[in-house]
Amino acid sequence: MSMNYLVKRPEGEIRTSIQLPASKSISNRVLIMNALSDYTYDIVNLSDSDDTNVMVEALNSNGRDFDIKAAGTAMRFLTAFLSKIVGEWTITGTERMKNRPIALLVDALNSLGARIEYIEKEGFPPLRIFGSALQGGEITLSGGVSSQYISALLMVAPLMENGLNLHLEGKVVSVPYINLTIELMEQYGVKVEREGQTLKVIPQKYHSIPFTVESDWSAASYWYSIAALSPQSEIELLGLFENSLQGDAAVAKLFEPLGVETLFTGKGVLLKHRTNNCQLFEYNFVNEPDLAQTLVVTCTLMNIPFRFTGLQSLKIKETDRMEALKTELHKLGYLLSEREGSVLQWDGERCKPETNPIIATYEDHRMAMAFAPVSLIRKEGIEIAHPEVVSKSYPQFWDNLKTAGFIIKS
Repeated sequence: MSMNYLVKRPEGEIRTSIQLPASKSISNRVLIMNALSDYTYDIVNLSDSDDTNVMVEALNSNGRDFDIKAAGTAMRFLTAFLSKIVGEWTITGTERMKNRPIALLVDALNSLGARIEYIEKEGFPPLRIFGSALQGGEITLSGGVSSQYISALLMVAPLMENGLNLHLEGKVVSVPYINLTIELMEQYGVKVEREGQTLKVIPQKYHSIPFTVESDWSAASYWYSIAALSPQSEIELLGLFENSLQGDAAVAKLFEPLGVETLFTGKGVLLKHRTNNCQLFEYNFVNEPDLAQTLVVTCTLMNIPFRFTGLQSLKIKETDRMEALKTELHKLGYLLSEREGSVLQWDGERCKPETNPIIATYEDHRMAMAFAPVSLIRKEGIEIAHPEVVSKSYPQFWDNLKTAGFIIKS
């Protein structure tokens, strides 16, 4: 059994400097590329998240059976990677992972010459993978699928005998993540050609390079929320790059209307609290779904009505994040509504809050971190269940809050 945390706001103004965790989306991609290359260099500043640790373990292990626990990226990237590595492999994860669909990726790989079978339920992990040479060829996928499927296929494409022609149909979601994969592949010496919505990769070789992983912009978002809710705050976040490859760097622009100014310092960024006069916040999160929880919670706490669209992928993340946000904010007295499975909005409607609300986290790291700033507006603080879930992407989160002056009691 884990204990809950009671999080209380700092006594004075927040003036702090925080070393953010390394980006796990970059770490997990360069791990695969490095493993597919001549492997000359080690990667500097790898993420210490659960998701990256299971990737490192899997890539370094001599075993044939992999348990990637709750790591969605690892499940998808390793499925494609192992289908190319000669041998017989099995890959499994948590109960939740066994209910996260993977048929699209498995069907795609099988049509390109892989041999992957389901061990339990059709269309879901665990998988048995018979790794061998992949023929490659031509394939069409809906652009609406998880970008991780597309990234997984792209990363093994240069090692397919005939390369890969990947046609994306309809509207493509999470474009920044696909761009991130392509840009990193190019740094590792592999060219991806684009013609409209077709991505073409001819057979070629990866070359290992000295590589330093930048800090994680998704992790920065919780500090932006804290800055927005704390007058006079000044927060330095180390290790962020101005011309970042990460789509979630959009958080700097997103928080401008909420009164947070971002200054790039060469070591990272400095966040300063400014006044805001935002009356209504409308935004399409199709390219930055991982920032949605932070913005939903921040806007309600600042009493700013919002209409957020492009949230369809939130239903298949670590939990159904739309449902989780509505349920937990209801405990705090906010009534949100959901439309068409992709829109979340709040028009200022309130209900009676619970006297002693406890925020449930649903095995979802982002629920715990997005709700921690509630402590800034509740005198009595906020209680958060299963606070250890943050280890998935930001293991030092609670320690960093203490550094900033927050009081945390078990």
